[in-house]
Amino acid sequence: MFLVIMFLVYLVITIMLGLPIAFSLLFTASATAMHIGGVATNPQTVAAQLMRGTDSVTMMALPFFILAGELMNRGGLTKRIIAFCNIFLGRVRGGLGYVAIFACLIFASLVGSAVASTAALGAILIPMMVKSGYNRAKSAGLVASANLVSPIMPPSIPMIIYGVTAGVSIKSLFLGGIAPAVYLTIIMCVTWFIVSRKDAIKSDAPKPSFKETIMIFLNGLWALLLPIIILVGLRSGKFTATEAGVIAVVYALVIGIFIYRELKPKALFMAFISSAKMSAVVMFLAATAQVAAYIMTIGRMPQVITAALVDFTSRPMLLNFLLQVIIILMGVAVDVVPTILIMCPIMLPLIRAAGIDPLYFGIVFTLSNVLGLTSPPVGPVLNVACATGKVKMEEILPPVIPYYIAQVLLVFLLIFFPPLVTVPMKWLGG
Repeated sequence: MFLVIMFLVYLVITIMLGLPIAFSLLFTASATAMHIGGVATNPQTVAAQLMRGTDSVTMMALPFFILAGELMNRGGLTKRIIAFCNIFLGRVRGGLGYVAIFACLIFASLVGSAVASTAALGAILIPMMVKSGYNRAKSAGLVASANLVSPIMPPSIPMIIYGVTAGVSIKSLFLGGIAPAVYLTIIMCVTWFIVSRKDAIKSDAPKPSFKETIMIFLNGLWALLLPIIILVGLRSGKFTATEAGVIAVVYALVIGIFIYRELKPKALFMAFISSAKMSAVVMFLAATAQVAAYIMTIGRMPQVITAALVDFTSRPMLLNFLLQVIIILMGVAVDVVPTILIMCPIMLPLIRAAGIDPLYFGIVFTLSNVLGLTSPPVGPVLNVACATGKVKMEEILPPVIPYYIAQVLLVFLLIFFPPLVTVPMKWLGG
């Protein structure tokens, strides 16, 4: 227990000092290794574990999907997805809110990052809603909350990280994430209906002609084909998650350059730069987390924690509930990827001892994690929504609260009724 306490003390102190999470993990692992001694203090061992953290074919799916998302965002898919949703939902009462929610769902199946999705969609949707008469803060809050579907709907970047860390099938995680993504979209629609019933606005924009409708539909259809290709390919076993990432990149290049013709050389270059930076950050986090996990294993820390919570392993549902509450609380201060990398080595022995399916746990675990994206003070998605919507943090928080409560309730529902996740996952082939 002494090593567990020291590990946590080092980690908390370095985070409070403002050290980047990756360096906090590396320092914490090194400091804890000094207490253990022996092979743990060998620099060659640390270097080998750093390499092992990213030396994975499965992990290669991550930079490919990040690049595909950047290419699609810069290649003109964003505005076409919004226009596609608008022809079906834009003219109903409060229609632009539903357009935002469904645009987030469709864009999620292309990007896999809530921050990127909020930046891309928020820049168009929030001004569009304000121009139509909606409150700016409410519009920004809706877009921020609706984009939490991005890390759940495949291709999900957090699920790739969890799959590699936990050693479970990313394909199954992807397929298992579809149902919770749909549930999130439904509760967002219901919550939007409730909170906007007094000031919902019916669009007064002229109805597009039949020819215009067909053109908008066909343009949006190109964006919808990619997730269908990926999901059908994964379910049928035609390609792996990593190969799906390569296919997504090639598809995004073809659509952006030859179909929409908006992916110019400068935009292409910027997409490569941006995706390389994002991939490097995540991959370095994964490398340092592997060192921390190795030190924790040598120090038998997971076994110590499992022994301390052994009474809960006979009550799997209660254990799962407690773990998800811990994750939701951690989300207030720590971002999604670091939380996954830090907590997975600790929680996996517990859930396996309790007989909880790691695939099912991973999906609920990811959902609990992403709630932190709209939790202050860190709340990366909130900060992006504030920037794109030109609102202050204190203005966006009240509109976000109803969506946050509904999303937390969804997490608890999935904990107490696991078939809501496992049945659709098995039906889809996960």
